[in-house]
Amino acid sequence: MTHFEKKYVEIIKNGRVGVIATDTLYGIVGLATSREAVERIYTIKKRNPTKPLIILIASYEDLKTFGVDLSEEQKKALEKFWPGPVSIVLPWKGNEFEYLDRGTGTLAFRFPKKENLLTFLIQTGPLVAPSANPEGLLPATTIPEAKEYFGDTVDFYLDEGTLNGSPSTLILLDNEGKIVVIREGKSS
Repeated sequence: MTHFEKKYVEIIKNGRVGVIATDTLYGIVGLATSREAVERIYTIKKRNPTKPLIILIASYEDLKTFGVDLSEEQKKALEKFWPGPVSIVLPWKGNEFEYLDRGTGTLAFRFPKKENLLTFLIQTGPLVAPSANPEGLLPATTIPEAKEYFGDTVDFYLDEGTLNGSPSTLILLDNEGKIVVIREGKSS
């Protein structure tokens, strides 16, 4: 990791937010374990406060941070999708991250395959990463588009050119390993 990238890791670790290329689209990222960063992202995006955010993780181990205990059936099902661009909604236990579940009793996770994103996640820890657009508008496909949307309300932008991806497929995985597709999107 270059000094340039380390700078952004430190910014994130200090509770700040930025726009980076995820494995699907540009996203506004912040520490999932920072209530302040998460609430700031809701404000910046003008996001419906009842809509949970997807959490990017770097390993299955990261799920434990959020009170997710996988059954054997869930583990087998996850291996079909991860690492990859599929976001999985899982039940969780506890109350520390209620600001993430928004009253749903579930949390959504994605374990991306993209190497530089994984390296970033290993350094920062799990990140929330909704698409880089105000709610109701099209996701930014370039950093100039993201800057038009957000200006200096975010702390940094990392440019990876034009991204013409689509949102991740979103599925619900219950305790028995049963899969329900919530949103069709990118899946490979």
